[in-house]
Amino acid sequence: MLADHWPLMALELVTPRLRLRPPNDDELAAIAEVAAAGVHRPGEQPFLTPWTHLAPRQRALHVIQEHWASRGRWTVEAWSLELGVFHEGRPIGMVSLRAREFTVLREVKTSSWLGLEVHGQGFGTEARHALLHLAFEELGAVSALTEVFQDNAASQGVSRHLGYRRDGVSRDVLNGKVVVSDRLRLDREDWKASKRPLVRVNNCAPCLPFFFDAN
Repeated sequence: MLADHWPLMALELVTPRLRLRPPNDDELAAIAEVAAAGVHRPGEQPFLTPWTHLAPRQRALHVIQEHWASRGRWTVEAWSLELGVFHEGRPIGMVSLRAREFTVLREVKTSSWLGLEVHGQGFGTEARHALLHLAFEELGAVSALTEVFQDNAASQGVSRHLGYRRDGVSRDVLNGKVVVSDRLRLDREDWKASKRPLVRVNNCAPCLPFFFDAN
C-alpha cells in the first residue's frame, strides 16, 4: 500500500465538525471542483499568487498540480503538508502547513482556502485550530506564522481569534502594484493559554521522521 512508503497518506486530523487528511486522487479531483466553483467573491484577491482568477478548469488543474508538486518536492528540510478539509464526508477546501529547516527553527506557516458556499460558518477557524494542534502538540513547534493582506478582514479575524500577534509587514508586487500584508505570529505560550476545541490526530507517529530529524 502507498501508506507503507508514504505514511502521510494515513495522517488524519479530526475536529468536532471536520476531518482533515491528504486526499487520494479521486478526492483531489472533487476538491479541485470546489475550487473551480469559486473560493471568494468577485473582485476580491486574498492570495499573493493570483490562481483564483484563472478560468474554472484551469483553477481546478492548478489545485491538482500544486498538490502533486508539494508531495514530490517534500524533504525533511523543506516540506508542505496539504490536507483536504471534509465536512460530513464532503470536501469543502484545503489547508496547508509548511516549514523550512523545521528541525532547527521549529516554525511553521499556514494557509488555506474554502469553497465560497461554506464561508462564514466557522470552518476556517476550526480547520486552522486542527493545523495548529498538529504543529504545537504533535510536532513540537514553537511558533506559527501567517501573512494576511491588510484588507482581508475575514482572515485577519480568524488570526486574531486564534491569538496571533502583529509581527511586522511584508510588501510585495501583485498585478504591477504594491500590496501590503500583516505578518502575524502565534507563539507556543499564547497557544497553550488559549481556549481550543478538541482535536484528535490519527496515525501521526510513523510520519514524524518526514517532518524533522530526531538525531
